[in-house]
Amino acid sequence: MIDRANSIVMGTGVVGNIGERPTLASQIPTFQVKLLQAVAYGGLISGVLDATNGVVAFGLYGMNPIQVLQFIASGAFGPASFEYGLLSAAAGAGFHFVIAFVAATVFAVAAWFVPLLRRNWVVAGLLYGAWVWAFMNLIVLPFTAVVPGPTGIGLTLNGIIGHALLVGLPIAYFSRRVGTNESAE
Repeated sequence: MIDRANSIVMGTGVVGNIGERPTLASQIPTFQVKLLQAVAYGGLISGVLDATNGVVAFGLYGMNPIQVLQFIASGAFGPASFEYGLLSAAAGAGFHFVIAFVAATVFAVAAWFVPLLRRNWVVAGLLYGAWVWAFMNLIVLPFTAVVPGPTGIGLTLNGIIGHALLVGLPIAYFSRRVGTNESAE
């Protein structure tokens, strides 16, 4: 509880105690903290879950984890990605997480402006995850240098359902408080 008699309002609109040095966290408005948390947690968790799902699914087709990450990097480097070893695997991991954080940012910002996405975060998250899969596979990947990979109804269903559950749902879960007065913690 803030002692109003011993408080000042700082230039950022944050209330602090007289003589107390403001911390970085106390200077960032709550809405920004909640947005950053939603993007950070949503992007990280969905990225890890999706990568794990991809390693398992493509592993069933004979690809090891390094090859799965090189396959991701082939979107930028083409077939040569498989000749670059761990360097292209690291690039693939980087590309994967950039995409995950962008997906989390898009949903979190949308949830800020559209309360329906926060109120119905489970349905919104499932639909968003499926949309992310469709957007990446039907719109983005055809314009990249990605090498042909394994295909089939099993991988397609795994991709759509996996993105709904492992990408959209965690992103929506962490975005459910963006734009509200609830605590960011």
